[in-house]
Amino acid sequence: MGEKVKGNLLIIGGAEDKYGDSEILKKAVDIIGGSSASLMILTTATQNPEEAGREYRNVFERLGIHNIEVMDINTRDDANMEANASRVENSTGIFFTGGDQLRITSIIGGTKLNRALQKAYSQGVMIIGTSAGASVMSGTMIVDGNSNDPARKCTLKMAPGLGLLEEVIIDQHFDQRGRIGRLLCSVAENPYMLGIGIDEDTAIRVYPDAHFEVIGTNAVTVIDGKSIKSSNVSELKPDEILAISNVTLHVLPSGYGFDMINREVMRLH
Repeated sequence: MGEKVKGNLLIIGGAEDKYGDSEILKKAVDIIGGSSASLMILTTATQNPEEAGREYRNVFERLGIHNIEVMDINTRDDANMEANASRVENSTGIFFTGGDQLRITSIIGGTKLNRALQKAYSQGVMIIGTSAGASVMSGTMIVDGNSNDPARKCTLKMAPGLGLLEEVIIDQHFDQRGRIGRLLCSVAENPYMLGIGIDEDTAIRVYPDAHFEVIGTNAVTVIDGKSIKSSNVSELKPDEILAISNVTLHVLPSGYGFDMINREVMRLH
């Protein structure tokens, strides 16, 4: 996986604290350069871009960033404008808001803006995403699936993500929306991938060497499918309850990390 991670990511499970201690967003500000940072906020995921852009601008200004630009890329024509691509390349941090992850990939995928984003990422620019902006980070993303339900086969809708983090599937609002069943289904379908479920007000900081550390007030659940001995995910009866055996599961709060190459838990402090 080492070659599958080319840069720095901060992946937030949604509902991050914006007005209190703001631990996660403060960490983001520190990483991208503090008061000298140049932050680009992309509101493509949401259908309320003005409201989302205004809120995050106010939050990041309170945390000390002076150079903030909000860009609403709402069509593929917008995403193919050279001027918009250049604006992304000049940022030290790029932030994806929440909303609908399929809007991000369907509007940005394969455009000049996408190439500029990949270039910035490969050059070390921190890419940050919350909620839908978290799901879209991986090469394969969950688009839809049952929450707060037993794991059932064929109830999962998946699609290609932005591919900033390969061989991983991200789910967000994880514990709060009871999404362990759908993440188990996604790993059963793709056992070579790691399933990473990120709780609200919790994030993982992913480093270029393919390890991450947990930040925030809740936990990150890691599901490793390489140890699976059997599952019924490929059988008939699409609404059948999922059977899966010998899956490996880790629950990691702040102070822990995970080596995604060796698939090992790390105790950081």
